[in-house]
Amino acid sequence: MAAVVTVNDVLDGHVGLDVECLDRIYLNGYVPNLQVGGQVVSFLTAHLGNPIPSPAILEKIGTAFRRAVERFAADNRIPVVRFAKNDRKIDVMRPYLAGQAAAGRSGVAAIGVAQEFAPVFTATKKQRGNTVWFCFTKADRRVTCYYLYVWDDDFGPAFVKVCAYFPYPMKIWLNGHQWAKRQATKAGIAFTELSNGFATCTDPVALQAICDRLGPGAIRVFAERWWSILPLPLTEHDRAAGYWWELSMRQVETSRTLVFDAPRHARGFFEALVVDNLDIGRPELIELIFKRGQRRGRPAAGQFKTKVVTYGTEVNVNAFYRHSRIKQYLKDGRALRIETVINDAYDLGCPRRLAHLDELQARARAVNTTLLDTERVGQGCVLASPAFERIAQPTLTEDGRRAPALRFGDPRVQALAGALCTSVLAVTAITNKSLRALMTGLLGGTPYSMNQASYDLARLRTNGLITRIPDKNRYRLTGDGLRFAIFYTKVHDRLLRPLLAADQPPAPPPLRNALRTIDIHITETIDHARLLPKAA
Repeated sequence: MAAVVTVNDVLDGHVGLDVECLDRIYLNGYVPNLQVGGQVVSFLTAHLGNPIPSPAILEKIGTAFRRAVERFAADNRIPVVRFAKNDRKIDVMRPYLAGQAAAGRSGVAAIGVAQEFAPVFTATKKQRGNTVWFCFTKADRRVTCYYLYVWDDDFGPAFVKVCAYFPYPMKIWLNGHQWAKRQATKAGIAFTELSNGFATCTDPVALQAICDRLGPGAIRVFAERWWSILPLPLTEHDRAAGYWWELSMRQVETSRTLVFDAPRHARGFFEALVVDNLDIGRPELIELIFKRGQRRGRPAAGQFKTKVVTYGTEVNVNAFYRHSRIKQYLKDGRALRIETVINDAYDLGCPRRLAHLDELQARARAVNTTLLDTERVGQGCVLASPAFERIAQPTLTEDGRRAPALRFGDPRVQALAGALCTSVLAVTAITNKSLRALMTGLLGGTPYSMNQASYDLARLRTNGLITRIPDKNRYRLTGDGLRFAIFYTKVHDRLLRPLLAADQPPAPPPLRNALRTIDIHITETIDHARLLPKAA
């Protein structure tokens, strides 16, 4: 019989390159002091010197901006492309970017024009007697947006999107791997490429140092460089008065790429990973849809789940956490890509402004590392006898407190172990709510109250299986906690249950046949020993 390949078998000795790098970076540009109606009035009157804050002034600024874009395109012979409704913009623009890259210099490759919804100010006219004034409120309206696709000497392909209506929200898209490739080339480091990453490198340490350098400073330099070149609706006069764009993080992808020395090892790793995640810790239902506490007047809904998704022959493993997710997939058939996709920086406890990118990246990298470490433990898990006895029997802690037993086979304990070995909890914090959501499904719909969750969290903590995050009602798994969860779940679900159901699924046919043969031999042995009960 062929040996079962595990994640650890493939990781140990078969990884040729291991690189952590920012991947896609998507930023919002907003003018901080043009976010409410009163600030619009101040901009039009105190700053621009108009006696009446009329929306006609905003229309005049927008018209001037649109004409400036047209002149810029004509003067520099830049193609203008109107996007259709279902166009994938990057696919439309890829030939233009390739042409600009072939020219070997920074420049605007093409300008895309689209009609899209954006948060802009609308004006309402009010009048009392002979007095007329306008009120400004924000609303989503379909307006003209310009996508200025550029080829940058530092970042390669990128775009700056500018809305043509007040207060001119902006978006900037960059790619960290493209930046790292260009910096490696400038540093004389030879490498071969993945489709979006590195396949090989002559100096992995230097390459990682380059990836570590990408932060808010380099991105700010990019923004300032193109703000000085591109037509914009705000002027230097506006900027001097404090009316200029601030950048915040809309979406940040932080990746870890492990390139294997042969494609078969990459496939073996992923097959072992998927097989191990198809049933372990997977509840039949999750009862609660989580909502975080109110933040700045808005509820932030989110979800906590893990799923395996197939796209044809390709497989993705996704762990969803609030608005963000962690995904794993094979890259070009030869590398494992682990990617934390952060759609809201607050999900990882970071502010959204670009200045906090380094902190956000460090936390996302820690998530990627924790997920991989969790998968290593999951496929090489042994719960040593002393640890098993300590957890399975009532004991006393070092400070004399009684630690309740977590008895193997108890339905509630097994459900608790299954909940704790769910991937998403292994890389994020555990809360009373998240535990209740998973336990309800693992207990087959049996009610599981907040008090029960509190008690279970307390006994997990007393047994040293979780630790509390300082000043928060949130917990993290310890090493023993992870081993407890995976060992209990695998032994119960993959060994005990199939053996107890030896004459029917889930026990596989070879096992059912083997156990039936053993049963026949035991019955014959009992018969030969004359121990069978006499007929009545």
